[in-house]
Amino acid sequence: MSGSQHLTILQMNDSHGYLDLHQEMFWAGDRGAYRKAGGYGRIATLVQRIRQERPGQVLAFDCGDTLHGTYPAVKTKGQALVPILNALRFDAMTAHWEFAYGPQRFQEIVNQLDYPMLAINCYDAETDELVFAPYTIAEAAGLRVGVVGIAATIVDKVMPASFSEGIYFTLGNRELPGYIEKLRQEEKADLVVLVSHLGFPQEVQLAGEVDGIDVLLSGHTHNRLYRPVLVNDTIVIQSGCHGSFLGRLDLEVDRGRVVDFRHQLITVEKAIAPDPAVQALVEQALTPHRQELSQVVGHTATPLNRYTMLEATMDNLLLQSLLDLTGAQVAFSNGWRYGAPVVPGPVSLNDLWNIIPVNPPVSTCELTGAELRTMMEESLEHTFARDPYDQMGGYVKRCQGLNLYCKIENPSGQRVQEFFVRGERVKPDRLYDAVFVTTQGVPARYGTHRQHLDVHAIEALQRYLVRTRPVEAGLRGTIVAV
Repeated sequence: MSGSQHLTILQMNDSHGYLDLHQEMFWAGDRGAYRKAGGYGRIATLVQRIRQERPGQVLAFDCGDTLHGTYPAVKTKGQALVPILNALRFDAMTAHWEFAYGPQRFQEIVNQLDYPMLAINCYDAETDELVFAPYTIAEAAGLRVGVVGIAATIVDKVMPASFSEGIYFTLGNRELPGYIEKLRQEEKADLVVLVSHLGFPQEVQLAGEVDGIDVLLSGHTHNRLYRPVLVNDTIVIQSGCHGSFLGRLDLEVDRGRVVDFRHQLITVEKAIAPDPAVQALVEQALTPHRQELSQVVGHTATPLNRYTMLEATMDNLLLQSLLDLTGAQVAFSNGWRYGAPVVPGPVSLNDLWNIIPVNPPVSTCELTGAELRTMMEESLEHTFARDPYDQMGGYVKRCQGLNLYCKIENPSGQRVQEFFVRGERVKPDRLYDAVFVTTQGVPARYGTHRQHLDVHAIEALQRYLVRTRPVEAGLRGTIVAV
């Protein structure tokens, strides 16, 4: 079209600190197939190739869950990622697990980044002032692009309290229209791009409620969107996880209106040659830990992953280790989504840190049957709430030692149909011995006689892997939708 401009937007989301090549799972007919993918060196190659192809017409954004999730990231409190991210030259980002090191530490990281951290919904608890910039103006392809950020709203709601010390979060839906108007009227933005970490269901609802968003870059829920979703004239994309994918959106813009677009979900394949400069930074980050992390600590006969919502083999291994350690009746962990798969064969110490990089202490408590039911109803509501804005966190709480049959489509508090512990129907007044990791496994308002053991999750996994060779952690039908 004569006089139109062409802008390319690149998206990375939920890379979770995966610096280099790792196993990834791809659905193949009736099963998952595994092959290696990802790595910042390869991402850099793709980004630079596209920038060379379309000079001055490319903007790149990071939707968060970037600075946490692997041993080098956690060990350095995110520092290992800083030079690599700066080398990629993003134009803006937002955040979620970045707050795991505490807001003060995250601010230190933000001050080192060469691009802005954006959040219209993160406030100082004392002053009610925004902690980060709400938006930025990025210029490319002759366009003024207003870029707004929304961080994960769940940080102060279901995450450990240390994540949100001194700050609080809103959903951002009430603030957003005002910022869009400011960008359009005062900043004279040609386009508005929203960089978000609310999660795909929430973002689809948000796009339907708020006018004026041209592109919504979605994060948090690890969707591999091979086709964009159009909502209220807003183009919504999300690009997988673990840095295994890069989203590309090519826009044709005429007089401030998107008149055509093309989208590609690019797999960061092993065959892509890493950019030498960025790969050198990756090696610099990995080298101090490589020997320790390469230790083989056991073997698995089951492919371990977290790509199923009600139960996952990776978490079954973790929960089996907790039950083996304590002899408890039931075990719980959070419904985490992140964690690169582990294929059958040797299990390394690095694999264990990928499974549970927070490495919390193993904890125990006593729960009544009534508390068990209420806690599981709450987890189901957080995952499947009819109002997407009420969805909080990852997948359903991971469990072992129980069998739960549920109606997902039922209203809140009415989903559990049948509930058993160790083959016996749960009795409301009976006490059950539970083992768990993190307050997301068993929130502090549930249970009595809570105790933190002098054993952390990775040590429990190591002990179990030594005792059981090879381990098997297949799906058990612990939670079944009926």
